[in-house]
Amino acid sequence: MKQKILVIHGPNLNLLGKREVGIYGRLKLADINKKIISLAKTLKAEVEINQTNHEGEIVELIGSADKKYSGIIINPAGYTHTSVAIRDAVLAVSVPVVEVHISNIYKREEFRHKSVIAPGCTGQISGLGADSYLLALRFLLNKS
Repeated sequence: MKQKILVIHGPNLNLLGKREVGIYGRLKLADINKKIISLAKTLKAEVEINQTNHEGEIVELIGSADKKYSGIIINPAGYTHTSVAIRDAVLAVSVPVVEVHISNIYKREEFRHKSVIAPGCTGQISGLGADSYLLALRFLLNKS
């Protein structure tokens, strides 16, 4: 049976390619998704990819993960620094969760240096562009 990984892109990631290109580059979310899907196929796994700007929807996606997925990759975007609800959802599931960020959040504004979600995650990958997602996928598939 193929392993299945849930990928969650948080708020404003649908604007990649035109939003703060000096920080995020010109790569669009669709391009990142293609890379994730291609690697998953190579590794003989499945991915379900979601993007939402709504905190409650992210919480529901995480909450439904047990017994359905072998791991979660989440880029909580702006919710990284504020969402206790997402953190609580991560702590409630039994599957490993990897938090990813395209930019290096520790090289940015001070308020971005603190993730309220990371302490509930298996790990965090930050600052490696789209490769952050691909490394997280490789990790989860090797772990499961």
